[in-house]
Amino acid sequence: MNRVMVIGCPGGGKSTFSRALHEITGIPLVHLDMLNWNADKTTVGKPVFRQRLADEIKKERWIIDGNYGSTIEMRLKVCDTVFFLDYSVDVCLKGALDRRGKERTDLPWVEDVNEEDSEFLEFIKNYNEQSKPQVIALLEKYADKEIHIFKHREEAEAFLKEIGNRRRTMTEV
Repeated sequence: MNRVMVIGCPGGGKSTFSRALHEITGIPLVHLDMLNWNADKTTVGKPVFRQRLADEIKKERWIIDGNYGSTIEMRLKVCDTVFFLDYSVDVCLKGALDRRGKERTDLPWVEDVNEEDSEFLEFIKNYNEQSKPQVIALLEKYADKEIHIFKHREEAEAFLKEIGNRRRTMTEV
């Protein structure tokens, strides 16, 4: 595991999972939102974003957290491992709402606790019908990769615990 993608519906905990995986493995962590967004809530131009991403995926090791559907295949071509957090819409909506007002390392601003982004929430509600089919099709196309699909947070947590235990055992030997 050297080049890792973490994808899934917004609010599902991709960044949290990615941070935990980074802490266990030491693999450098890249958040796509940090490549795309400025602190003033504006985006960089698409060519700038794509170049930043291209620079990252050239590296030997990385964990890249985020979707950005137009770049999933670009990352799938060069990754060796994929984690797809395939959680329910309710879990993702709750996750997106619960993180408002909290400082995060994966976003260059703090989401206003009183601000409701109805377009973003609608995207989450429609993720399974609109975005997930393309993700599944790409995962099937790149089935030679090590692919982990977690349906519940507990599965992801158990995986992280297992890999952490394996790493500790290896360092003790």
